Amino acid sequence: MRTQSFLHGIRSLFFIIGVMALAYCGYVLVDAKLYQSDETRRFQEELKGSQSSANLLPPVEEAKPARTESVGPTAGRLSPLGRIEIRTIGLSAMIMEGIDPRTLRRAVGHIPGTPLPGQAGNVALAGHRDTFFRALRNVREGDEITLQVLSGLYRYRVDSTTVVDPEDTRVLNKSNGDILTLVTCYPFSYLGPAPKRFIVRAHKLGETVTGSGRDDVVARGGSRATQ
Repeated sequence: MRTQSFLHGIRSLFFIIGVMALAYCGYVLVDAKLYQSDETRRFQEELKGSQSSANLLPPVEEAKPARTESVGPTAGRLSPLGRIEIRTIGLSAMIMEGIDPRTLRRAVGHIPGTPLPGQAGNVALAGHRDTFFRALRNVREGDEITLQVLSGLYRYRVDSTTVVDPEDTRVLNKSNGDILTLVTCYPFSYLGPAPKRFIVRAHKLGETVTGSGRDDVVARGGSRATQ
């Protein structure tokens, strides 16, 4: 009798733990989705405002992404740095500053110490393999990556993917050329803390488009962008 009661208690405990784990996972997913939706809306408003303030933004070499703080009820909260998109694999997410757990739970994070999105050099971004960067398992050489920031739309072409040890920080080294480095954990299907890092490397394409629409103006030369 005692054994049956004990087993019943164990089953009930595991059931409660399972329900709590599912509830937490659901909360994390909903929180990330709502956060992304809110930040996308805010970014679009800032982007629209920056486009209406000038007929033509400076060339990419002179442009610097804005990192403003919001006002009103959300005062003190940093604005998103931009948005990353890889259409071929269905990846689209807002970029926030930092790689702390809270930031990476809600967005793709800019790795501190590397150039900001839109600046020259080795721009490095990180994301979780089971959320925003899960689609990177399908990325291929030649895929196009776009970074939309307030100064324009920056295009990159994937050159390579590789797997490295977590201690191998050479992928974050400064670069003479303009490149983009994406970092996530690997293997993608691994349970628990993954032992490796998956790296996507891309180079910036020559044309940088100001604005965000199909009729945007190319920063160099003033001709219409082709998409």
